[in-house]
Amino acid sequence: MVRCSRLVIALLSLACSIQAYCCTSVIISGKARTDGRPVMLKHRDTGELNNRMQWFNGPSFNFIGLVNSSSKGGEVWAGHNSAGFCIMNTAAYDFKDDDVSAELMDKEGILMFEALGKCADLADFERMLDSLPKPWGVEANFGIIDAKGGAAYYEINNHSYKRYDVSEEPQGYMVVTNFTRSGRPSDRRGVDRFEKASEIMETIDVSTAGHKELFNGISRSGKPVMRDMTSSAIVFEGVQPGEDPGLTVAWTMVGCPTNCIYIPLKVFGSDHIPSFMKEYKDGDNAQLCSQALIMKGIYGFEKGCQEECKEVEEYVDNSFSRKMSPSRYDRFVRKVYRKYTLMYLRKLPKVIHSRAGI
Repeated sequence: MVRCSRLVIALLSLACSIQAYCCTSVIISGKARTDGRPVMLKHRDTGELNNRMQWFNGPSFNFIGLVNSSSKGGEVWAGHNSAGFCIMNTAAYDFKDDDVSAELMDKEGILMFEALGKCADLADFERMLDSLPKPWGVEANFGIIDAKGGAAYYEINNHSYKRYDVSEEPQGYMVVTNFTRSGRPSDRRGVDRFEKASEIMETIDVSTAGHKELFNGISRSGKPVMRDMTSSAIVFEGVQPGEDPGLTVAWTMVGCPTNCIYIPLKVFGSDHIPSFMKEYKDGDNAQLCSQALIMKGIYGFEKGCQEECKEVEEYVDNSFSRKMSPSRYDRFVRKVYRKYTLMYLRKLPKVIHSRAGI
């Protein structure tokens, strides 16, 4: 009986670990888009539903990162820096070719943190990898776009990496979930989400697709892409080669996509992350994330309050400019949050009644 119990616990732990870092992603090459700017989506699934954004001063570049609210620093799960370098990851389970123990793995967030502080482009990233001691402690797909026209996925394990340039894909984009092209077919994960996201991308005009199309088309598409463990979503919209890297934008939902609005974030010369997306005074979590979690608890994760969120996002899209000054941007995001909060308060009576059992 004891042996059986231990086996069950081990199997449950394995199942949880397989689910805990499963994400869906897309990169569209700038060569496939009319404006020449690459675009990258990370739809994040994780066991940690509490998220916030954080500003960092790296050794070479300042950067903004998506972090777990409990994080004490040193890791991010997607981000972009002042050089226009953007990075994200999806877990893989079919590419590891060694017996490096589990306690030495899961360093993807640490690797991305280091890259954001040091790298300006794909070449810098590869030089950084080559300089790091092995094993690297990772098994994942890493997506990167930069300000020089770079757009690529890297399949990386403890000792090697393979690069796939998205511009070389016939359709001009790549969909990646939780398996690699070069890995073991028997160990693939996320095939159902890959197929669903691929079907959706076939219906999208990639020449003009940006944050709105990717969020509404994929992140709010329902099962199997949208799940109870979906914690956030982020779309990076880069710049053309030769354009100011500071115009790179990370359109960010720090909560469940169907109950949260997207906010455009830029790496200004100093920290201008909206206060409602950072560590909140009463806890580690972002205030916007906490509100979205309350809404999700009542309205669910598939449909949620996305129609009401889209009304607020219409104002966001009509009012935001990449060339906003920091002071104008600060006023803009405060107004956006007021609009979201009013929508949230209109929904609150149902939240209160539900919690009270009325």
